[in-house]
Amino acid sequence: MQQFSVVISGFDHYEDVRVNPSYEVPKALAETGVDGLEDVRVDIHAVSLPVSFAKAWPTLLDTIETVHPQIVIATGLKHAARGVMLERCATNLMDAAKPDADNVVPRRAPIDPDGPAAYWTRLPLRSILADFAHDGIPATLSSDAGTFVCNSLFYNLLNWTSAQEKVLSGFVSLPLINESRHPQHGLPLRQLVAAGADVVRESVRYYRRPSSEDILIA
Repeated sequence: MQQFSVVISGFDHYEDVRVNPSYEVPKALAETGVDGLEDVRVDIHAVSLPVSFAKAWPTLLDTIETVHPQIVIATGLKHAARGVMLERCATNLMDAAKPDADNVVPRRAPIDPDGPAAYWTRLPLRSILADFAHDGIPATLSSDAGTFVCNSLFYNLLNWTSAQEKVLSGFVSLPLINESRHPQHGLPLRQLVAAGADVVRESVRYYRRPSSEDILIA
């Protein structure tokens, strides 16, 4: 049986958000695991990060260097999202309209002055979207993860990934948790956990059998 280590990160606290999906979903996946994969054992490690330009990536990197995962999935919150948003691109830009957890407000500054303008995700977005459609999970592609801490984390993660021999990584933005029977904004927690499981499952399948048909960035 082949064994996979997967790190899933979220954030520990967002201002004015009582139940944070990017904290709850990684924790739930680490506790329940992911089924539906034959001859594979998946160990999921959840890590919660501060909403900090300076501290989020070093905190995630500490976990990565301890676990040595084959797959790293970062998650964050998009307040206005109707459903799950698969992020295609991380840009080399910090441009905050509000302070982070350290009261830092970078304006129009590069994340890495010597780095490329952007990186594309390493996750199989086409097959993930197909799973979402099968499971009735509202989802869409997003051109980028904005210019706040989520994007900074995503960029640093992909920059690190580019130097690895074989690691998949990417970023998924989650909507607010909404337990209404027919929510017009946000999704129930069970659907968000199911979405996270789909991302893990398809990433493991793609890692084992890569196909250009699974990639969708445009």
